[in-house]
Amino acid sequence: MFSHITLGTNDLDRAAGFYRPVMATLGLSEPFAMAGTVVFGELAGPKLFVVAPFDGGPASHGNGTHAAFIAPDRAAVDAFHAAALAHGGSDEGAPGLRPHYHQNYYAAYVRDPDGNKLQAVCHRAQATEP
Repeated sequence: MFSHITLGTNDLDRAAGFYRPVMATLGLSEPFAMAGTVVFGELAGPKLFVVAPFDGGPASHGNGTHAAFIAPDRAAVDAFHAAALAHGGSDEGAPGLRPHYHQNYYAAYVRDPDGNKLQAVCHRAQATEP
């Protein structure tokens, strides 16, 4: 559905220190290196770019805007939230069901150190124990 999402940062080293462990909880790695950019996703698929704005101005976040990432299970949503808080992010909504979206919508919301709002979401029903 999309090629990539680009989020601005005012401190690339700080952003890399935040995004690397947070994206790892969702199984997202860096498919290639690019100067002045941290990239996560698939080489020939959707990607997240974290960069200093190209116009040289300060990065800012949008109100009402966020990037949502698919999590393979609810444990990954929990890990995403915990990793974000441990690496300089802030809470915007603890992990939990949001049944107003649908009965299995399990999500967590955070802000990165630059204020960008992020979400991890699992659409699957909770696995049951055998």
